[in-house]
Amino acid sequence: MSDQNEAGPDVDAEALAELSRLRGSIDNIDAAIVHMLAERFKCTQEVGRLKAEYRLPPADPARERDQIERLRGLAISARLDPAFAEKFLNFIIAEVIRHHETIARA
Repeated sequence: MSDQNEAGPDVDAEALAELSRLRGSIDNIDAAIVHMLAERFKCTQEVGRLKAEYRLPPADPARERDQIERLRGLAISARLDPAFAEKFLNFIIAEVIRHHETIARA
């Protein structure tokens, strides 16, 4: 939906320009997140191959706990809700473990 369709008659051009600028930044950040996640998963795929080769378990609970604690600390310093950061990392970890299990079966 374009800003023009969303805006009522009381929204001035300056506000619409600011909305458009902010949404452009959000779009750029979203693109960066997708690319960073793709790069992260490339690395975790390699970890999965190493684990499969050496018959290591797909999950590493101690590493996961350390990563969650580290990420919570980073979230706090970045003024991001640490509970949200933990949920996000848990989602990623679950996907990584799923990939590792698939690699181990192959």
